[in-house]
Amino acid sequence: MTMLSSIRTFSFLFGYLPFSAISLKKFMKQKQDLSLEEYDQLIHTEPQKWAAGIMKRTKSNVTIQGLEKLPAGPVLFVSNHEGNFDIPTLLSTIPKPFGFISKKEVKKFPIIPMYMEEMNCVFLDRTDRRSALKSITDTVEKLKEGHSILIFPEGTRSKGEGLGEFKAGFLRIAKDANVPILPIAIHGTADIMEKNNNKVMPATVKVQLLDPISSESIKEMNPKQAIAMIHSQIADTIATLSRQK
Repeated sequence: MTMLSSIRTFSFLFGYLPFSAISLKKFMKQKQDLSLEEYDQLIHTEPQKWAAGIMKRTKSNVTIQGLEKLPAGPVLFVSNHEGNFDIPTLLSTIPKPFGFISKKEVKKFPIIPMYMEEMNCVFLDRTDRRSALKSITDTVEKLKEGHSILIFPEGTRSKGEGLGEFKAGFLRIAKDANVPILPIAIHGTADIMEKNNNKVMPATVKVQLLDPISSESIKEMNPKQAIAMIHSQIADTIATLSRQK
């Protein structure tokens, strides 16, 4: 099952790309005739299909709670980062279009970076301080334009070994962009691959969207207390999800 799941999943991951490239060209031709919201929704359809296809082939059971908490307008999603399947999990379960902050190494893949550009993703060189500062500026700009963005404030995968420390950049982004923060707790994605010596296995994956924090509340709160509060909310929710059957 492990070997078959790995072959099935990664064959789809890369086999789907040529078809998505054709769709991307069609979408980009329509860009000038659509509003920002309409184009974001259109672009989001292919990554959603791609992500749903990947998760289906892992044979994992994925559930999400709290979709009614999604606010209108741009939002900064702030999530814990268990594993490589976090992005496919969130793309396949959250209907609201969003880009995300990604390490620059992803640019080496075929086709995927082109889609990510249109999704308003931000590429980050984690070894370069200037790049880190620019990624904050770029993310703020995209949020101000009306796009939603996902960020993993731990900065790296926890691989299911507990919630790491949050870097403070996400709070500055939300403040400068004047957008709400929507915390997200993910549990179980590390069970798909990271805990299996990087072999794909079925897992139970749970996603919980928490109450959004308004831009006004963010500005009024002490930064350290705000980060600690969001970290605590996500940590407590992960613990709750881990106890659920």
